[in-house]
Amino acid sequence: MIDPAELREAARVSKAWPYEEARKLLKRYPDGPPAGEIVFETGYGPSGLPHLGTFQEVARTLMVRHALAEMVDWPSRLIAFSDDMDGMRKVPPGVPHQDMMHEHLDQPLSRVPDPYGCGHKSYADHNNHLLKQFLDRFGFDYEFLASSDAYGSGRFDATLRAVLRRHGEIMDVMLPTLREERRRTYSPVLPISPKSGRVLQVPVEVVDAEAGLVAFEDEGERIVQSILSGGAKLQWKVDWAMRWVALGVDYEMAGKDLIDSVVQSSKIARVLGARPPEGFNYELFLDENGEKISKTRGNGVTIDEWLTYAPEESLAFYIYREPRKAKQLSFGIIPKAVDEYDQFLAAYPTQETAKKLGNPVHHIHAGRVPEARMPIGFPLLLNLVAVASTDDKALLWGFVKRHVPEASPETHPELDRRIDYALAYFRDFIAGALDHRAPTEMEAAALRDLDNRLAALPETADAETIQAEVYEVGKTHPFESLRDWFRALYETLLGTSQGPRMGSFIALYGIANSRKLIAEALAR
Repeated sequence: MIDPAELREAARVSKAWPYEEARKLLKRYPDGPPAGEIVFETGYGPSGLPHLGTFQEVARTLMVRHALAEMVDWPSRLIAFSDDMDGMRKVPPGVPHQDMMHEHLDQPLSRVPDPYGCGHKSYADHNNHLLKQFLDRFGFDYEFLASSDAYGSGRFDATLRAVLRRHGEIMDVMLPTLREERRRTYSPVLPISPKSGRVLQVPVEVVDAEAGLVAFEDEGERIVQSILSGGAKLQWKVDWAMRWVALGVDYEMAGKDLIDSVVQSSKIARVLGARPPEGFNYELFLDENGEKISKTRGNGVTIDEWLTYAPEESLAFYIYREPRKAKQLSFGIIPKAVDEYDQFLAAYPTQETAKKLGNPVHHIHAGRVPEARMPIGFPLLLNLVAVASTDDKALLWGFVKRHVPEASPETHPELDRRIDYALAYFRDFIAGALDHRAPTEMEAAALRDLDNRLAALPETADAETIQAEVYEVGKTHPFESLRDWFRALYETLLGTSQGPRMGSFIALYGIANSRKLIAEALAR
């Protein structure tokens, strides 16, 4: 347990990015928030299912919120906002009842019938329900707000009147950013057609700002209509700024692809007489080929896919690291993310306070860091599954108990789940790629030497003793470097180009079994 006073002092100078972000809020309000609280916001478009982008934005925002709480006693809350008043511009692929969905094109997502027939009021309501389930699944602390409720209840009406009063100034912000053709039809206000129910993209004339009245053409007829209480929504950059003002948002982060949108929305927020929120633009994830991940192309890793092969804290760990750096998000990085999370978790208890606050696990677990109880690393488990060539968990636990006698599925349920993850990952990504090559003449001599040394050790020899013998063999034989020796061990014994610490692996797999691997390699 970190002393609260020591924690606060260290947090105020820590270079960990959540603290750096939280200090923006301290600078914003040196005398404390005038509204009495700090409002964080994240946005979600309910035209599709919650995805990794949703997870990373909420998780990172909550890390900043927690960092602020460690520095100052300011109340705060997170609004998870769903833009379900947006018009459905195209029917998402894979959604049932495509013909019915096409009949409701351009209508607000909150008014499109639920194609899944599961009792929700609309397509957006269905996806909003999934969003809340998704956020609750990870224990996120948030307040959900749907655009349709905020518009329909009149919560946005005062700010919508301000938008009409400042209509010309908002146009002055937006028009220079648009192509000539778009300028001719652009309007900050998107009225809801009283005839078709569609979100119209037509020019509007402000008739009476205080009454919220605008005029526009709808199917050849001039319509005068109120934009208040759900009669219209705003174009999204204007809508974003309006939300910041109406909800008093103090902090919201966004992806690098939205930098221009943040700039324009910030200008509009100032036009409306408010200060835009603090925040930063995070880098986007790339696929294994270095290309931007696209939901449409499906070239990334979904949350459910990640959680098939690794625990959620490993995903939170990967998301925490270097948010301003473009990183690959592919199946190949999962084992390393799991292993590094374990290493940081194991290091946390003995670190001094300043280093604890720079440790990712402090932010992943909001300061309530669990005990490290993982006696075997994930890469080692993967190698064990590979050489054991079995999906029999009882057999695998037999190897584990050789290395950690006190462990069992009952005493170490986290390790039991890790074995499941290792089995799944090996089955889907490693089994078909193993390639055991024959050793060279020099490597064969080294392997025979290692075999003799292992034969002289008791079966109960610990990992450090075995590792010392492995090192000695590598130094005795004419390898250019120890790295070449270890690569030879991985490629000839395990069939991979990378592998675990060999002393730990041999202790886990057993000396007798490891000598069989050497014999098989020498026989190739």
